[in-house]
Amino acid sequence: MAAFMEVLDTSIANVALPYMAGNLGASNDQSTWILTSYLVSNAIVLPISGWFARLLGRRRFFLICLVIFTFSSLLCGLAPSLATIILCRVLQGAGGGALQPMAQAILADTFPPEKRGLAFALYGITVIVAPTVGPTLGGWITDNYSWRWIFYINVPVGILVFLLILRLIDDPPWAKAAAGVAAKIDYVGVSLLIIGVGSLQIMLDKGQEDDWFGSRFIVTLMVLAAAGLVGLVIWEWFHKDPIIDVRLYKNLNFLGANGMIFMLGLMLFSSLVAMPLFLQSLLGYTAESAGLVLSGGGLLLLALMPVVGVLSSKVQSRYLVAFGWSTLAIGMYISTKQVDLQISFASASVLRLVQVFGLGFLFVPINLSSYVGMPTEKSSNIAGLVNFWRNIGSSVGTSMVTTVVARRAQFHQWNLVWGTTDGNLLFTRMTEALARKLTAAGIDPHEAGRKAYGLVYNNVIAQATTLAYVDMYMVLAVGAAIMFALSFLLKKNQPGGGHVVAE
Repeated sequence: MAAFMEVLDTSIANVALPYMAGNLGASNDQSTWILTSYLVSNAIVLPISGWFARLLGRRRFFLICLVIFTFSSLLCGLAPSLATIILCRVLQGAGGGALQPMAQAILADTFPPEKRGLAFALYGITVIVAPTVGPTLGGWITDNYSWRWIFYINVPVGILVFLLILRLIDDPPWAKAAAGVAAKIDYVGVSLLIIGVGSLQIMLDKGQEDDWFGSRFIVTLMVLAAAGLVGLVIWEWFHKDPIIDVRLYKNLNFLGANGMIFMLGLMLFSSLVAMPLFLQSLLGYTAESAGLVLSGGGLLLLALMPVVGVLSSKVQSRYLVAFGWSTLAIGMYISTKQVDLQISFASASVLRLVQVFGLGFLFVPINLSSYVGMPTEKSSNIAGLVNFWRNIGSSVGTSMVTTVVARRAQFHQWNLVWGTTDGNLLFTRMTEALARKLTAAGIDPHEAGRKAYGLVYNNVIAQATTLAYVDMYMVLAVGAAIMFALSFLLKKNQPGGGHVVAE
């Protein structure tokens, strides 16, 4: 419940930004910082959640984060200005950053290896379905009540979860023994983390808006991100008590699983953003109707996750991962053939089912693979890093969609306009026919000619943008195909267990 609530907040505010901007007296560009501020603080806390869990005790740390998240949600709803809500969103992101990895770590330690797959499947429902539900739920709440209620709804849920954790959750023996042990704060590591991850997240969120490397601001962020992250890895590798246990990456299987969870986040969010964006911008769908197209995919994932959880106790994880990537590649390739300006609501809904089918076979086995051969006492660190890379993948996927569509639309428009000249007989006949129809409708002949050219130009833009979406789906198909080939490099695991099987 805590993880679902937190993941929901990464997407539920998206559709409400114009309402927030108008109500708080801000521009649309300024209002995007409401999203960016949350994502930045969230991304910073994710990788160090294991260190905090070791320092404070996992249960205590979970409760503290839940209180911060719930109280800051209330403050976001009450915020009287843009500056106030951005500050509250920073607190909300910081509190929410640990809810996902702590939930996953608790599941990993609570359930024996033979039941861990099903436990991760239930957890995966929250992580995969919540972003799908978010925009639709946010649009419905905003249209029928107020944007402030998208934050207020967290309060009763947060209180209920707090009481349930007090009642039902306890730390394992090794966590109790480690809790309270004095540890020096790695100020250098924390500083490098804030600079590196913060700069990377802002760069991804603002890149297309600021024309990427045509902007000095984005170039500066890129340099800071590279310097901060490289410095962080080197510093933490040699530090005696690192806030991020980067030495876990000496296990190449764990490194590979992290790379795949990054790609899973990228694929999930890029396809999640692309479909409603295409429907709303080119076909005139409302946020609610576009959300309904996505809802079928969410229901399919709800049904698939438990099935994959059961299969994970019978089939090697890497085979499930390979199947997931192959079907995802096929689904994205089919999308390149199906996406056009004549696609119906029913066809778009079926296409979404095809797109997400492969995703259902990835989340659980990739997470299971990340624990193969890893010590039990590192479960909080593992969960923090796995969720961090999925989170970064989500940001890269969202940024990739806006960038690829914008750039490729320009390319295709440049190619298509060569056919819209007076030297092209087909173009001339088309504009003349349109002008005659407009004149027959009562429009002045001179104005009808101008409108005819305008209609053709609008059609060129729509076709160019559609081709850009086709290109984007092809990129995703190729990426999934590459992941299919790499999935066989994951180590064997005993189905229903968590240890490595000798090759």
